Amino acid sequence: MTTELARIEEQLRLSFEGPAWHGPSVLEALESVTSDRAYQHPIAGAHSIWELVLHLTGTYRLVLRRVAGDTTPLSADEDWPAVPLPTEPDWTAAIRTLRELNQQLRREIARFDPDRLDKPLADSPYAAYVQFIGVTQHDLYHAGQIVLLKRANQP
Repeated sequence: MTTELARIEEQLRLSFEGPAWHGPSVLEALESVTSDRAYQHPIAGAHSIWELVLHLTGTYRLVLRRVAGDTTPLSADEDWPAVPLPTEPDWTAAIRTLRELNQQLRREIARFDPDRLDKPLADSPYAAYVQFIGVTQHDLYHAGQIVLLKRANQP
């Protein structure tokens, strides 16, 4: 793996698993969140924690599609899927799927052709590098939202 690809993969891992230098990673932000708490909307007009997790999942799927050459955009239902009624098994499965997709993208980055980093993925206007770093930025943005939702929802 080239140094640049190793750095990209490492930043994606840190933003997702931690420890990230800025504060909590996605998984650190999700620690101690129950299905009931994830389902709630403690801030009017804001998404729930569960909705954010499913949205992150959709973004990973989109970038993985593009790596595979699939030009299919995310549908509205893929970008912001409906949340099932809160059960711990469904919540655990949602987090597990998100973790698996993060690991899958990190594997794809590790074996990505470094000569293609500045070239678009599929029909996207964005270079591979921008999309890989963009997923990292997207993770951190929503990790911050999750922290705020947890604080707003404290008993």
